Amino acid sequence: MTTVQIHIPDEIQRRYRSDHPLRRTGLALFGIGLLIFVVGATGIFSTIPLLYSLLSLGLATTGALLFIIPGITERKPGIDNDGIMFRPMLNRKSVAWLTAIVFTGFYVLLYWFPSSLEHMVVASDPLSWALRGKAADRWFLYGTLYTLAVLVMGARMLIKYRHSRYHIIRTLSVMFFQLVFAMLLPSILQLFNQPEFYFHYFWPLKYDYLFPSKITFLLENSTRLAVFMGFWAIVMAFIATPILTYFYGKRWYCSWVCGCGALAETLGDPWRQLSDKSLSAWRIERWMIHSVLVFITVVTLLLWINSATEGAVLGSFSYSFSRIYGFLIGAMFAGVIGVGFYPLMGSRVWCRFGCPQAAILGLIQRFASRFRITTNGGQCISCGNCSTYCEMGIDVRWYAQRGQDIIRASCVGCGVCSSVCPRGVLNLENGPVSERLH
Repeated sequence: MTTVQIHIPDEIQRRYRSDHPLRRTGLALFGIGLLIFVVGATGIFSTIPLLYSLLSLGLATTGALLFIIPGITERKPGIDNDGIMFRPMLNRKSVAWLTAIVFTGFYVLLYWFPSSLEHMVVASDPLSWALRGKAADRWFLYGTLYTLAVLVMGARMLIKYRHSRYHIIRTLSVMFFQLVFAMLLPSILQLFNQPEFYFHYFWPLKYDYLFPSKITFLLENSTRLAVFMGFWAIVMAFIATPILTYFYGKRWYCSWVCGCGALAETLGDPWRQLSDKSLSAWRIERWMIHSVLVFITVVTLLLWINSATEGAVLGSFSYSFSRIYGFLIGAMFAGVIGVGFYPLMGSRVWCRFGCPQAAILGLIQRFASRFRITTNGGQCISCGNCSTYCEMGIDVRWYAQRGQDIIRASCVGCGVCSSVCPRGVLNLENGPVSERLH
């Protein structure tokens, strides 16, 4: 049997070695911070939360930033993905599997074994007291880790895509919405004894925002702010979302606002090339994502019928359905699989196969939106970069070779396909719906 050896150019090997002094220091600090964070599960830091926070989250964040800073000088402006598939972490090797197990394991503990994280929650106590005026819980810890991941990996995105104004703005946008709308604003609302509310999430992604119990609570609350929250939830779901999607496609939300998209575009960026581009995956995608949309729509309608009849018709049946949806979709799919499988299936598993918000936006984008990606087939050299780095699994090259506009419902308008094209074949554009090539 003949063994085939693949030669990796020295330049590429140097690029992916962690031999830069700052990288080594950063990696060491990140490892120490992560180790201290895990050791904190024993309760050894329970009485010294500030020190625990600084030594765990503080060191890990500092280390991660130090690790990515050398990218400013090591790489010239422009997306350079040479050799990316030679990295075990990014090519489903053992390191990637181990990372997926760690991610998945954390979500399992978070959702179903929260007592195991009881002492680790202390790491976010100082921040929780400062923002909310009370001790942290597991969800505040999760929000803190989530936001730190978006901000740190967002900084990496700003360095990697610093040549592109579009990518800089959209990265700053998701960092802003995650920090302000997902972290600071809900915490400050609690500090002033107001209902916790996330203004950048709408039904059906935040599925309980249109449940009768939630709407009734907000509209009947004694504060004007709570009434506005209920009004906001309804307006954004049924009025603003269709209008914005008509003008800008689903990218206005999926790649600029959504917290799920924020994590996918930042933390998940190194794994974007792992998305399945096969025709069978596309068929499964369409079946699954629209099934989830139908599921939550039915659940919401059942709850409203149950509320209108005061339980005389459906009883507890509708609430059982809502709990099933919360377990299977809200926790299992969006959390455990959606993020835990980044290193194995790419960064948009949830967005592509399960998100009901993406399903609604996609239907509008496909049939009634001004957004499209135009192609110049005469310039395409079939290099395949566009398809490779499409996180939504779209075979972009197929469209480019034929000079067809890309109006796929799954496209989130991230713009990476256009950025990695060496010939300028692809352009993100808005125009009359009638002029799109269906």
